[in-house]
Amino acid sequence: MILKIDMSGAIPIYVQIRNEIVKGIGKGDVSAGENLPTVRQLASELGINTMTVSKAYQLLKSEGFIETDRRKGAVVKGTHELKGSLEGLYREKLEGELELLSAEAKLRGLDKQEFIDLCASAFAGMEV
Repeated sequence: MILKIDMSGAIPIYVQIRNEIVKGIGKGDVSAGENLPTVRQLASELGINTMTVSKAYQLLKSEGFIETDRRKGAVVKGTHELKGSLEGLYREKLEGELELLSAEAKLRGLDKQEFIDLCASAFAGMEV
């Protein structure tokens, strides 16, 4: 799995790591049951502090994308374990993010159909 991280970007590195792993799972680049690199390995590969990777893994765990075990490390959960979790807080988060993206797209001159087409294209790119 190759992570695209912008070290000088405005988005915190731990959030970028989280986002790249979630996209990797969604696209099928990372499979259920697959071990992620150890915190030390990933930190070394990216040239960052281990606490940054640890924070990303803790976020992924709290959101239900991975589980951690002292012996196995960080393991990707199956998509069947995530399905049905569109209720409650996740749904509110999704609606809020889509509202923000819609506003930004409209302010930048994108029309409704272009926005919907972009959303459909991105969603179609997910294997799950």
